[in-house]
Amino acid sequence: MLLSFGRPALVLAEQDPGSRDQAGILSIQVENDLWGNGTDRHYTHGTRISYLSSEETPAWLKQAAAYVPVFSRRGHLRTSYAVGQSIFTPEDITRKDLVEDERPYAGWLYGAIGLISDHRVRDGHLQSKRLDSLELNIGVVGPASFAEESQSMVHEIVGSPQPEGWRHQLQNELGIMLVYDRQWQAQYLSEIWGLGVDLTPHVGGTLGNVLTSLSCGTTLRFGRDLPSDYGPPSIRPSLPGSGFFRPTQDFGWYLFAGVEGRYVAHSIFLDGNTFQNSHSVDREPWVGDVKVGLVLTWGEVRLSFTNIFRTDEFAEQKTATEFGSISLSLRL
Repeated sequence: MLLSFGRPALVLAEQDPGSRDQAGILSIQVENDLWGNGTDRHYTHGTRISYLSSEETPAWLKQAAAYVPVFSRRGHLRTSYAVGQSIFTPEDITRKDLVEDERPYAGWLYGAIGLISDHRVRDGHLQSKRLDSLELNIGVVGPASFAEESQSMVHEIVGSPQPEGWRHQLQNELGIMLVYDRQWQAQYLSEIWGLGVDLTPHVGGTLGNVLTSLSCGTTLRFGRDLPSDYGPPSIRPSLPGSGFFRPTQDFGWYLFAGVEGRYVAHSIFLDGNTFQNSHSVDREPWVGDVKVGLVLTWGEVRLSFTNIFRTDEFAEQKTATEFGSISLSLRL
């Protein structure tokens, strides 16, 4: 086995940091517990469609980002736009009564706008890349999220049992969530059997009436063309990734495994509505995620498969949370 620790500067030099990337990136992501534990429970489904612009960012958005001290505007800036829906259910969706010790039925329908900044940083004689992500999510929790209709329609199409307890879901509430993440790429890049290995640590947080939390973690990657991205996109709360990718080779692939710890100060999906009485459970403040997966890139296309394991999110939780994620990204 050959380990080479002189690789970081060589790999990172394959992309010209001064060149402007004119491609926009469209990403489609679907998450579902059918690909994890095989049943509908807890976080049961998420869909997100996002577009990351070329390096053309509105001046007003740059000015808004200036009020967030931790966000760096020194790198290559891109604007992100997204729409998404997340669905949460108790463990037994066939029950019509309110199950007090199970999480509430809830849906979250939202739109998002944000900025990412991709740039190099230097630590002594080593170079690495850093991605700052800042995103504002605005949407609605409750019947107006159309979560009941979405789940019922899909279950009818695939022949799964119909959910019977949506009458007990959270009430309509405007939701706002500000999300920030920082990721470091190629911090400890080496080479094994001619393939790259790197560790990408991250820190982040969310603030709002939907979710307020702090998080940190890291992801280990092994494969070809690791500098092309920061990991596949994810639907929060989860380990961060990004719709951004810029291949340096015609074909690339990597396996990855990541861990994250989160301190959750508030989650509307567990604590219930902010201003109205609603079903709630006893939220666990400390939550951990473990993810494993595979990413493939062919030219301007990236495809990823991820499996996520999550520790208990509330005190009464009887079964673990596990779900799968598939994402497709296209450079346009």
